[in-house]
Amino acid sequence: MDTAGKVIKCKAAVAWEPNKPLVIEEVEVEPPQEKEVRIKVVASGLCQSDLYYLYKDMNKDLFPLVLGHEAAGIVESVGKGVTEFQPGDKVIPLFIPQCRECRFCKNPKTNLCEKRGSSEPNMANSRICCKGKKLLQFMGTSTFSEYTVLKEIALAKIDPAAPLDKVCLLGCGVSTGFGAAINVAKVEPGSTCAVFGLGAIGLAAVMGCKAAGAKRIIAVDINPDKFEKAKVLGATDFVNSKEHSKPISQVLVEMTNGGVDYSLECVGNVEVMRSALESSAPGWGVSVIVGYTNLHDISARPLQLMTGRTWKGTLFGGFKSKDGIPEMVKNYLDKKVTLDEFITHKMTLDQVNDAIELLKHGKCIRAVMSVSPQ
Repeated sequence: MDTAGKVIKCKAAVAWEPNKPLVIEEVEVEPPQEKEVRIKVVASGLCQSDLYYLYKDMNKDLFPLVLGHEAAGIVESVGKGVTEFQPGDKVIPLFIPQCRECRFCKNPKTNLCEKRGSSEPNMANSRICCKGKKLLQFMGTSTFSEYTVLKEIALAKIDPAAPLDKVCLLGCGVSTGFGAAINVAKVEPGSTCAVFGLGAIGLAAVMGCKAAGAKRIIAVDINPDKFEKAKVLGATDFVNSKEHSKPISQVLVEMTNGGVDYSLECVGNVEVMRSALESSAPGWGVSVIVGYTNLHDISARPLQLMTGRTWKGTLFGGFKSKDGIPEMVKNYLDKKVTLDEFITHKMTLDQVNDAIELLKHGKCIRAVMSVSPQ
């Protein structure tokens, strides 16, 4: 492409400070350096993790930055030493890279990578500037920009037939929830499951439980408007926590004659995490923490674990990213997983603050923003 090796001026949504609206700015995106790739971001979803850093964590040291990590795009140019990609490839950015060389990547028991570094925005990797100031890069991706630069190990090449405005959701939410059920909980056929929280991740967990053959899937949320969507994706029972005076774990234990086989917490609330654990059956129950928070400690009575429950956590649904994302794209193209059910709003990058308000108030599952034309 004629932009290769040149600074690209383009549009990005910049978070100048916490708890403030994003600002659409003209930014400069530098060419990729060694083992880096510059992509044109075609579509990006808005995830609760973006809102977490903007409204909950609010660490001023992380600003200014460009948010966004659930996206899909097209390779514009590659830096020195890049062999896996070439201009024109369709790709999905990875907030958990896969270098395939470190001891974590070589261990089948984890999807972590030593070269991931912190989950916090990383100044060292930023190639985006605005008004003479270097912007922080969010989770190594920063996809609320028409162009962004990523490490080669933080991209997955996908089937050229994949619609980018759909498969962008596999960059975080859908893969996280689906994988939590399939890869981490390892839901078994005929089992009973409970999913706490029916955002995109929770709905994807419902879909994963169904794909694994669960016979009963209890969807738990305080917003009954989400129950119909959960039913379409496989939920069989529905519990509104607000309708019960007793602890919700007790409600589920009574519904299931002693507790569910698998519970998945998809909210990011430490009290809900404990409820999910307590709703699982003693002896063999497995409870998985899927929702993200780093602001509070979790707690449980030792006896809840001593009696045989297993408490697990997961990032990105246990998928080794470079391997798992192309497989999930194939599953979508083969109609083994759905993505259309998750997309409730189609917007543009200019409407990012409107999308944020919708997600903040629980009025959308996923808003997919058109960032650049294909």
